[in-house]
Amino acid sequence: MATEPVQITIDQLRRAFDMALRHIESSAGPMVTLKEDLFWSVPADELYRIDAEPQDLTIGQLSESWQHVEDLLARQDPAVGHHLVWLADVIRAIGQDVP
Repeated sequence: MATEPVQITIDQLRRAFDMALRHIESSAGPMVTLKEDLFWSVPADELYRIDAEPQDLTIGQLSESWQHVEDLLARQDPAVGHHLVWLADVIRAIGQDVP
């Protein structure tokens, strides 16, 4: 099943994040609490292979993912693309918990 690549402008992405964050803030207030810490993680090389079931599930930790994001905010780490993955871990947990 071949599909065309999905193209998203940074402006659209920024606006979508802003809308989602405004919703979370109006629903949950200025701070969210992550009720869970550990989660199943599918390695990147298996994540988009829908023709085979993932074999190498690993365990991720939201507190560790958030620490990477905090380090970025404090400029202790240089920004790297993987910061989006760590941020996505946290955003997924929030999105599954906030109505």
